[in-house]
This record gives sequence, structure tokens and C-alpha cells, in this order.
Amino acid sequence: MTWRLRVDREACIGSGMCAGAVPEAFDLDADGKSRPVREEINPDQDVLDAAVSCPVEAIAVLGRDGEEIPWD
Repeated sequence: MTWRLRVDREACIGSGMCAGAVPEAFDLDADGKSRPVREEINPDQDVLDAAVSCPVEAIAVLGRDGEEIPWD
């Protein structure tokens, strides 16, 4: 099973918390906004924690079926 990462670039404010917490999953582009390093990743609690800590809830972690992975 793999997860898919999505970042709502319009919502993203570029705080960098996700990239700082999980640099292997997120980085900041030239505009200072977050983006996934890879669209598909192996399940990782640190990625879920980064999604939860996003101040504007711009990160979605999805299962292969497109359903959002619960954070708890």
C-alpha cells in the first residue's frame, strides 16, 4: 500500500513546517510553497504529523483509492 500526497498551493502559506519535519517527503519550491518530493510514498506517521501541523491544512494524505487517510 502506498499513500499519495497533495498540497493545495493556493492555501499554502509557505511556513515550511512540513519540509522541516519531513524533508524526504516535502520541499519548498522557488515560490516558497510546499510541494511533495514524490507523489506516492510508503505510509509514514511523520507525514501524517506534518499534515496535522500545517497551519492552513493545505496537505492531504490519500490512499490509493483517493480516500483521505485519517490523522489519528
